[in-house]
Amino acid sequence: MSMIVPVVLCGGSGTRLWPRSRKVKPKPFLPLVGDTTLFEATLLRCHGHAGFGSPVIVTGAVHLEHVEAQVPDAANSRIIVEPQGRNTAAAIALAALRLPADAVMLVCPSDHHIGDAAAFRASAQAAAALATQDWLVSFGISATAPETGFGYLKQGEAIAATDDDAAAGFRVARFVEKPDLDRALQFLAEGGYWWNGGIFAFRAGFFLSELAAHRPALFAAVQAAVEQGHEDGLRFHPDPEAFALIESESVDYAVMENTARAAMVPATMAWSDIGNWQALHEALASDADGNAVHNTGRGRAELLGCRNVLVSSDGPRVSVVGASDLIVVVDGDEVLVSTPAGAQAVGKLTGAVNQ
Repeated sequence: MSMIVPVVLCGGSGTRLWPRSRKVKPKPFLPLVGDTTLFEATLLRCHGHAGFGSPVIVTGAVHLEHVEAQVPDAANSRIIVEPQGRNTAAAIALAALRLPADAVMLVCPSDHHIGDAAAFRASAQAAAALATQDWLVSFGISATAPETGFGYLKQGEAIAATDDDAAAGFRVARFVEKPDLDRALQFLAEGGYWWNGGIFAFRAGFFLSELAAHRPALFAAVQAAVEQGHEDGLRFHPDPEAFALIESESVDYAVMENTARAAMVPATMAWSDIGNWQALHEALASDADGNAVHNTGRGRAELLGCRNVLVSSDGPRVSVVGASDLIVVVDGDEVLVSTPAGAQAVGKLTGAVNQ
């Protein structure tokens, strides 16, 4: 089978984990779970393992310094520098156009936490086997709760990688947008629904042919930006004027929901998108009462008689007494206090928007 090329999409606005995450240094570049940053952990899950090649990183100019400072193997990493953000369809197309047509791309966001890296690699190998048969493969994440913040994949009929193999994955019977709570509960009860984790595998040439079929203008604009771009060592810079004409659209809307070759592989790998402070709380180790202290290396915290409290401080001592279901974050002169339910709205705060 072809070498799997990790394609890491790296950027973000830094609003959902404000005030720790900021526009100038969003969450991929922060050590939120463990000692490595989420970006470093994304690369290390594949780095040095059999079957995985050197990565292609797609990032914006504003984050290039962080990427180059944190990439584990700079000499063997290729970096595509977007002049501006144009969503995931364009970012993936940039990488595909810079790879051989038969390269199997493993598209990974740079800001997810995956607790079981071995399970991730096993799912990646299964997805790659289907990708060589020209399936566009999504990772289906085990739905463990009626989550309303994720899209869902409905599992269809089984697909074997070869005629002699057991099922390597399944057709996607349906893509489902973020549901309300009643529908999410129905999905869990019914079974056969998986969270859409935003991780994909496909052959570069086939992805581009499907993009050209379903979004010809977007494909043509990305192609022009690449043809008129230039190399700078290991960096590649698409042409800014051509790139500015690209329509901003996610790969889900542009391709995955339109193709007749959508497949999925199940992935049970302790995954979290760390999409807000409550998601981070759930990814961290907690005490018997559900309390967690996010260690930034500087801040201190004391929790007395508390349940389900998260504290993260970059300096000042934080003391919490008798509280339940609370999130407290201190970053410089900014202080955030939220309930777990309110964590979804942090990105709407004036401080987060105007950072």
